[in-house]
Amino acid sequence: MTVDTLNPKVLKTKYAVRGTVVIRSMEIEEELRKNPKSYPFDKITSCNIGNPQVLKQQPITFFRDVLSLVQNPRLIDHPEAKNIFKGDVIERAKEIMFHVPGGVGAYTHSQGIPYVRECVSKFIEKRDGYAVDPNEIFLTGGASQGVKDLLTSLIRDNNDGIMISIPQYPLYSASIALLGGNQINYYLDEENQWGLSRRELDRAIQKPLESGINVRAICVINPGNPTGQCLSAESQKGIIDFCLEHNLVLMADEVYQENVYYKTKKPFYSFRKIALDMGSKAKDLQMISFHSVSKGFIGECGQRGGYYQTHGIPTDVKGQLYKMASISLCPNTGGQIMTSLMVNPPKKGEESYSQYIQERDNIYNSLKRRSIKLANTFNSMEGVTCNMSEGALYLFPNIRVPEKAKQAAKKKGMNPSTLYAISCLEQTGICIVPGAGFGQKEGTFHIRTTFLPPEDQFDDVTKKLSQFHKKFMNEYR
Repeated sequence: MTVDTLNPKVLKTKYAVRGTVVIRSMEIEEELRKNPKSYPFDKITSCNIGNPQVLKQQPITFFRDVLSLVQNPRLIDHPEAKNIFKGDVIERAKEIMFHVPGGVGAYTHSQGIPYVRECVSKFIEKRDGYAVDPNEIFLTGGASQGVKDLLTSLIRDNNDGIMISIPQYPLYSASIALLGGNQINYYLDEENQWGLSRRELDRAIQKPLESGINVRAICVINPGNPTGQCLSAESQKGIIDFCLEHNLVLMADEVYQENVYYKTKKPFYSFRKIALDMGSKAKDLQMISFHSVSKGFIGECGQRGGYYQTHGIPTDVKGQLYKMASISLCPNTGGQIMTSLMVNPPKKGEESYSQYIQERDNIYNSLKRRSIKLANTFNSMEGVTCNMSEGALYLFPNIRVPEKAKQAAKKKGMNPSTLYAISCLEQTGICIVPGAGFGQKEGTFHIRTTFLPPEDQFDDVTKKLSQFHKKFMNEYR
């Protein structure tokens, strides 16, 4: 194998959240291990990716305790178990083991453990007010695997187009490039809290249709990544109408549905609920919805659990999706069990309920406080504007980069947002992602950062960012 003999689609693929800046951060980490005084900081603060537990977010106790017993079922009947685990933890572990007789070390149904799919079905019914057949649920190794499987099924050649938002999460652009599809951009409105209008969708699809592109699907991330917006119900209805008019599959990425910080003003509604509320008008909609254990207040990224739910998809197509799933035999069993816990947490009256609610609310409220503090920090900086995060785990501030910095970036063969991000990393140890990796309107420059550093260290992070920005602006003034 040489680079010249690799699939050219692989070479074309880019994935910003693990790209140039992150690779440089790993090099710096190695240098710090060898010489702790080699930089003006002693560690890397990873704000490049929504990975809460690497930044010290604690797991939900009930989830991990149940998973511990399922991973080592000998402990369930151990004489000391009742002194270590709450009674409802032990009962839930027994319930899961009854439905997973082979344990976590055995392959499961390719579509996922039936018990877990039933748990997901009940969760969706409670959320939306409409029942769902468990056979519409496909458990996956994180939502990303489901997205890739669906795009693989949709994209036949480079004449097939997939509409994605700009800014977007690079999973979509990378997967489309890898599969040889045609990426069709629609732009979120930064001046309107990263909103989405029907007018913009109509503009975005016009040229591809005139060029003979087969536009197959539209991907919508709600709440948004990297932009943090929560779509209104009216906007969602407009997107559904657009899909029906153009015969598009709606891919609804809803992994941040628990990360909604203004629930009265900007609540989360699933696209499924909106479509079903529309009644017969939306009866022909084809939609796939995604969810994951990686986000929300759970943050169990490494467990690789998630699901997608089909809506309006023909039976023979679902048969092909099942075939796709069976190629990998099954999703990892631990991730499936974590998914069951996410959608079926302790209930009121159960022994673990109060602790679960306290842990959930502490994480949620802290995330909201940190999002506000970081947005205010950016908005206090010279030449920076930043929309507040209504949801998800990120901010996407707009940086008016000085002309001298643009020229310096050009000489180095990089986007100005990349120059900003690498400079920030090398001077502060804070790893952020250049906006260029997510897409941005021409002539604008952004960075994406999480607000996940621990709250007791957060003031230090905001102080370092402010000091760096002032120095950067002065250097290139």
